[in-house]
Amino acid sequence: MASFKVTVKQSVAKDLRPIPKKEIARILKRIEALAVDPRPPWAEKLSGQEKYRIRQGVYRIIYEIKDEALVVVVVKVGHRRDVYKSS
Repeated sequence: MASFKVTVKQSVAKDLRPIPKKEIARILKRIEALAVDPRPPWAEKLSGQEKYRIRQGVYRIIYEIKDEALVVVVVKVGHRRDVYKSS
């Protein structure tokens, strides 16, 4: 299986600001792991959208997979109570 390139939208940097540094390190490890396996067993497809989500504690990472280009685009990162609003 080919390795995917992981890209992050600029707005994700703004999403990470209120998150504690300890959690940011864990979130970034999860994002890096998407290059090897963009559809891990714990990922769930969002209903009605072509996006997936993975959990890291109380935070969620929302991303899209572009199989034809072998690219994973991280769209949004945030607390579980807020992340699904307008994603």
